[in-house]
Amino acid sequence: MTDSLGWRRKFGVIAPSTNTTVQPEFDDMRARGVTNHFSRVWIPDDPVESDDDFNRLMENIRREMDNAVARVLTCHPDYIVMGMSSETFWGGLDASIELKKRMEELSGLRVAMGSDACQAALRSYGDIRRIGVITPYWPVGDENVRHFFSDCGFEVVNLLGLKCKSPVQIAHVSEDELARAIREVDGDDVEAIVQCGTNLAMGRLAAMAEKFLGKPVIAINAATYWFALRDNGIEDRIEGYGSLLADYPRLPDNYTSLSPAPAD
Repeated sequence: MTDSLGWRRKFGVIAPSTNTTVQPEFDDMRARGVTNHFSRVWIPDDPVESDDDFNRLMENIRREMDNAVARVLTCHPDYIVMGMSSETFWGGLDASIELKKRMEELSGLRVAMGSDACQAALRSYGDIRRIGVITPYWPVGDENVRHFFSDCGFEVVNLLGLKCKSPVQIAHVSEDELARAIREVDGDDVEAIVQCGTNLAMGRLAAMAEKFLGKPVIAINAATYWFALRDNGIEDRIEGYGSLLADYPRLPDNYTSLSPAPAD
């Protein structure tokens, strides 16, 4: 029997309990016949005022992540989407490969992760090498993001970490603040801008920014959901969340899951 609403795909989505952005954005990007089923990684909304605090936040996520996967499997999803990004970048490319492998073994399903999706998105736009990056993280998180993109063959020209003061407060960053962040990491030598952190409400703003900057602006929620749809053969054009979902119906031909970009 096929699910009456999720007759094309049921996505099991793993997200922190403090995240109030990824669910409404993912739901807004749904194609007809695709449903999202969220399982929350329980974490406290503790203050984050240092790298040590940020590391404790990551430990809280790791402690509960497998439980969230186990819970979502009870609805028998067809595919897993990681609606959280910091852990997917942590430790660089090798660690990201291992995390994806472990999530796939744990769930028995294919998995979309933000790190994987961002590099696939960048390659969709052609020979992009130099990027600007926005995150809600503290320096220890930013260095892991930089490490990942460097491992994949991209040069992070500019990186702005917003140092958000708690997990919930990430969603309080205003559109005006995000617009200033885009301008800060942009430059003539920046070929594309990538935003990390699934609790930043960047999806629709990134779509607008692409129009006035004339370059790709990749919001991680849009990239992750695009990857999930295309990895399942769903080519629907989704409007309002940027050129990736509107104009790129398939994963790029030169994309190999979680592998470094080819050398020049």
